[in-house]
Amino acid sequence: MGVRFGYADSSFGQLHYAEQGTGPVLLLLHQTPRSWDEFRELIPLLSSRFRVIAMDMVGFGASASLPAPQTVELFARGAWELLDALDIERASVLGHHTGAAVAMEMAAAPGDRIDAVMLSSCPWADESYRAGHSGAGGVDRVERVADGSHLGRLWDLRRPYYPDPVTDLLDRFVHDALAYGVDPAEGHRACARYRMEDRIGEVRVPVLLIGAGADPFSMPNLPTLRERLTGAPSVTDVVIEEGTVALVEREAPRVAAAVHEFAATYVNRPVTSGM
Repeated sequence: MGVRFGYADSSFGQLHYAEQGTGPVLLLLHQTPRSWDEFRELIPLLSSRFRVIAMDMVGFGASASLPAPQTVELFARGAWELLDALDIERASVLGHHTGAAVAMEMAAAPGDRIDAVMLSSCPWADESYRAGHSGAGGVDRVERVADGSHLGRLWDLRRPYYPDPVTDLLDRFVHDALAYGVDPAEGHRACARYRMEDRIGEVRVPVLLIGAGADPFSMPNLPTLRERLTGAPSVTDVVIEEGTVALVEREAPRVAAAVHEFAATYVNRPVTSGM
């Protein structure tokens, strides 16, 4: 069966998700300001091993809106509430960019509900990051104006970081950036509010770090993340040299291969059919 869609009730309102496959649960968390659609290519490649659930994080896509100031902790609470609403006790989590920060926050939480965490293009949100993201500029930060010129501005801010051919990828990005109630920049501000340096040492589960070699925002963080994951029983890293900000769309087979290899050791269920 292909991808199925649903809504779950939460304290924020309804949360939208896409689902495919059976087995151990793997929750997918997208970057700002995307939605489950970021994982459209990846979901089928992971569904032979996992029950894959790709949610629209609270404040994004077709999920309930979330007023500013948004925080990583609130995004994580929304993810926990989705798991609770679906009666899921345990899961592994894969997050990309903002979603990786949320996945880390979930893995750092007390208890043992997270089996493993996979951090794709994870930010390093320390004091320097917060200072650098406190101004008005930056990717996805535009003011909506009556002549619609902000649409081109959104496109142009992302264009340097996306691989050719770019039109389909940026169409999908703009679609999500314009979803009702979404501020395309607020999720970035949420990352800038997050004190990752206080939380990363609390991660107590196996970690897969996935780096995108051509992503200037995240690739430099890989050594720091590896060094700071002091509580994790194991840290594995994989670099996809051609990867960009659009890593999980354009390089989905390579991301899936890295996840399957990691899961064979740390999630421990054999693949039941070919990728």
